[in-house]
Amino acid sequence: MDVVILMVALLFVAFVALGVFVSVKAVRAAKRGVDRTISQARRTVEETTLRARSIGQTGTAGELAQLRLRLRTSMRATQDALQAGVAEDASLSESVELFQRLSAHGHELDDELRQLERDPDRARVAERLQDVRERTERITHAADSLRWAARDRARKFAEDDLSSLSAQIDVESGALRHWSSAEEQPEREPMVWPEPEGSGAGTAGPEQAGPTGDQGRPEAIEPPDPRRQQTYPWQKAPGQAKPETTT
Repeated sequence: MDVVILMVALLFVAFVALGVFVSVKAVRAAKRGVDRTISQARRTVEETTLRARSIGQTGTAGELAQLRLRLRTSMRATQDALQAGVAEDASLSESVELFQRLSAHGHELDDELRQLERDPDRARVAERLQDVRERTERITHAADSLRWAARDRARKFAEDDLSSLSAQIDVESGALRHWSSAEEQPEREPMVWPEPEGSGAGTAGPEQAGPTGDQGRPEAIEPPDPRRQQTYPWQKAPGQAKPETTT
């Protein structure tokens, strides 16, 4: 009885632990989904604000907004391209690592540009503008190079696969169209079964030929003499009359 109670208690504890684990996983997944949604919404709002500033403002503020927008757009496009490509091409894993290192410089530059936008000293900001412009150009150029290299690689593989597929289809199409009519096929010799030995068909040799005369002509076969025909015991000889009985 104690063993049964212990087993029931263990099962109850296991079910409770499993329920807690599933609940924690569900809460974490929901939290990640909410955080992702909030990040996307915040990013969308920030990019919309940057577009508005780059268009509506002039001078240093407008140029800083353009630099930030260009940096963020290039880095995000490269990140999406590499993440989509590495799932199909494992050789892009090294490119992903290089991009992660580049992203660290990109985030640092984006934070610096954000601080320059809020800095009230426009003279100092104008002095730093040339430096941040060059850094933005270098980072975006490196990101664009990685992105276009990954796209060129994917396009090259797609072209090679398409060429191979087209060649196979051409071969299969030629095989399907290859037919020949009965007139074009070579005539076959009729199959003749060999004559059995001893049969009278075919050409007889000298041993199988009929009786011949001295000059090679066949001799006439005389009909059998009826007088020489064999009589059987139960048959009467020809010309033998039945004896008459006397009374």
